Amino acid sequence: MAKTILAVDDSRTMRDMVAFALSSAGFDVIQAEDGKKALAQLGSKRVDLIITDLNMPNMDGIALIKALRADARCRTVPILILTTEGDAEKKAAGRAAGATGWLVKPFDPEKLVDLVRRVCP
Repeated sequence: MAKTILAVDDSRTMRDMVAFALSSAGFDVIQAEDGKKALAQLGSKRVDLIITDLNMPNMDGIALIKALRADARCRTVPILILTTEGDAEKKAAGRAAGATGWLVKPFDPEKLVDLVRRVCP
């Protein structure tokens, strides 16, 4: 059975690129355009991995990660941050919130797939 991944990004183009790369590798991908919509998606679906941007309207990636880690259903779900941000302070904030890993945009689809396979075997 294919693993289900939730891609969260306010850019439809970025969500579609992530979905294409991961779907081509055999994963099921669902999408949300911000943290609030991601939490709503998770009310009815179980996911094996979450990939989120940091900078989004309504609820940013750090707030989303904190909300996910506070939810017993998502405490152990791997969360990857996929963002244009690359500074150490942002990475530390992501780790402190509970992120599993970090990728910088633009991303290499093969590296994304490899990372997803490592954190979500």
